[in-house]
Amino acid sequence: MSELLDTLIQDARVWQGHCHTRTTQPAESTGYQVLDNQLGGLGWPRGALSECLLDAPGIGELHLLLPLMQRLCAGGKTVFWLNPPHTPYAPALAREGVNLDQVVLIHTGDESDFLWTLENCLRSPVTGLVMAWPGKLASREVRRLQLAAEAGSNVCVLFRERRHAGQNSPAALRLELEPGEQQDLRVNVLKRRGSWPGQRCSLALGQRAGLPFLETTRVAPGPWSGSGG
Repeated sequence: MSELLDTLIQDARVWQGHCHTRTTQPAESTGYQVLDNQLGGLGWPRGALSECLLDAPGIGELHLLLPLMQRLCAGGKTVFWLNPPHTPYAPALAREGVNLDQVVLIHTGDESDFLWTLENCLRSPVTGLVMAWPGKLASREVRRLQLAAEAGSNVCVLFRERRHAGQNSPAALRLELEPGEQQDLRVNVLKRRGSWPGQRCSLALGQRAGLPFLETTRVAPGPWSGSGG
């Protein structure tokens, strides 16, 4: 029994409050060194769920994923957008060097379709990143998604309302996002695998914060060149 407990304690997936356990779990750099430093030098966990909690879309949250999108698309991996609140503005993505051939936008009709689609995206070998905007999620559904994420070993980021911050979640990483001053994005680490939460940083998005990633009225029909239009 003692050996079993020791094994469990050494597993970084077992949260131990303020006791630090160095994790060797696979991860993808966020592309922001200041944030990676707050995440133990790692970044977005692979094979696990991450949550970004915010009050409303459009505060710069997509720029948080932009370096990862660029890197994964360039490597031939698919980036899935599942039920985004608005239509992504494809020319802006192309202008930032995101290969649009590797981007797939999906809208589902109901909650059961959403969960089925998200699970299958997570399990697919072509997937590099899944960004999803779920509605209401029960704890058992989040655990179900966690199992799918482990099977696919890719990055999954759920954008959820900040009011869920106080709820328990099996997600390996939980970030609270707030708009800062001078087009900054404030990031508060609510939970991270293998260590304690509470780290904070501010990301300088600069002119990128104004890019029209989520436009509902200006959607070019395509095709788009890599330089945008």
